[in-house]
Amino acid sequence: MKTTKPRKQRKRLHQDPLHKRYKRFSAPLSPELKKSHGFNSIPARTGDTVRIIRGDRKGFEGKVSQVDRTKHRIFVEGVTREKVNGTTTLIPIHPSKVMITRLNLDDKWRRNILERKGAGKKAELPEEKELEPPKKEVKKKRTTRKTAKKSGGA
Repeated sequence: MKTTKPRKQRKRLHQDPLHKRYKRFSAPLSPELKKSHGFNSIPARTGDTVRIIRGDRKGFEGKVSQVDRTKHRIFVEGVTREKVNGTTTLIPIHPSKVMITRLNLDDKWRRNILERKGAGKKAELPEEKELEPPKKEVKKKRTTRKTAKKSGGA
């Protein structure tokens, strides 16, 4: 976020266009995916397999069937509720309350994103190995100017 003010953050949460809301759908990756890809979270998409980590349905695992960007919710196959009239409906879940266990890599754009995010982390590691001791710089002494006092006017 560009601002630290809660009021502006809430405003943007509800007024952002759909292409900017995509970033807020980030869900943590499972420990295996973290090790293999080199980053902690990525926005959830249709086709990803997720495990619910909070709420009544904690521990349930299934595929993401829908993503509702207007209401900031995802729908997981098999997570349903029976309505009073007997029909079943999918339960909306916030993406931060799930953990991605398997990524959907059918989209070439998403593969490029994964490569780019992973490559950034791996490129930084070799640079940290070669640290040279910093050279000491000689500081110059500051000189103060003497100013002539002005007379008070009498």
